[in-house]
Amino acid sequence: MCPRDAPKPYPTSIREWPEQERPRERLLARGAGELAETELLAIILRTGGGPKTVKEGGGSALDLARSLLHRFGGLRGIENAGVNELCTVHGIGPAKVAQLKAALELGRRFLAERDGECVLSSSEDVAAYFAPRLRVRRKEIFQVALLNTKNHLLRVETVSQGSINETMVHPREVFAPALKESAASVVFVHNHPSGDPAPSEADRRLTRRLRETGDLLGIRVLDHIIVGESACYSFADHGEL
Repeated sequence: MCPRDAPKPYPTSIREWPEQERPRERLLARGAGELAETELLAIILRTGGGPKTVKEGGGSALDLARSLLHRFGGLRGIENAGVNELCTVHGIGPAKVAQLKAALELGRRFLAERDGECVLSSSEDVAAYFAPRLRVRRKEIFQVALLNTKNHLLRVETVSQGSINETMVHPREVFAPALKESAASVVFVHNHPSGDPAPSEADRRLTRRLRETGDLLGIRVLDHIIVGESACYSFADHGEL
């Protein structure tokens, strides 16, 4: 191929792209669901990393978004990364970090607003609701979901954070909010940051103890779900309640 026949490099600025290929225009025309994560992230970032190579995190906003997702292993990694860590990426400064963190926080708050509409009638319902929230956490968190007689979610109470054991998760702290809320039933949920949802013997002892307390108080324990990296474990589904 002669030098004059070589294809021209794609414009660094998204503004120079054909209009139908720009992420923002595609979102407005087709809806956000049609865009890939890199395109959605590029809309938030707005501008790229300057004249450096794509490998170094430069180029367009889309290049910068791709670089961030690759370096931190996806949105979860970006969420867990600190301000200083994110700022080590060429093209990312405090302003862009604030934009990223604000967007992720809005997503969390949107999910929280849907609590009153949420019905937890099965282990699948519980996993669908809690897994996205707990998989990203680096520490173990034990939560109790308070339900009414129709299994509508009333509230989620965080009982313990850190190393979950029988001492840290006391029945008094677990059932106090349930009694205050007049909950008809509860579901316990905690995560395993290791990624393996298989219960330990301590998890099984704690579950039995909490179920027995619920029986005494007249509050049904519907399930205890352990959230792992790519799967969840249901005590009820395994006949352990």
